[in-house]
Amino acid sequence: MRSTAEAPRTAAELRAVWRAHDAASARRQSSYVDPVGGDLVMTAHYLRARGYCCGAGCRHCPYPAAEQAAAERPADAECLGAGPGPG
Repeated sequence: MRSTAEAPRTAAELRAVWRAHDAASARRQSSYVDPVGGDLVMTAHYLRARGYCCGAGCRHCPYPAAEQAAAERPADAECLGAGPGPG
């Protein structure tokens, strides 16, 4: 497995990530294991329920860019947003 910090991702890898995220979100889970790199990733469902952007650079951060910037999100953090992901 490679680290999810490595970029760019292939289209197939992105689809696998979105499938894992969407399945975990549908079950109202707080996280899922990245199918490419094996990292534990918080779901948009969990992040939204938390109620604020922590600025840690969460992959599926559901908060607007201005709120992420105010929370000092790292500029180089991977952000796929809250979804829905590609089929």
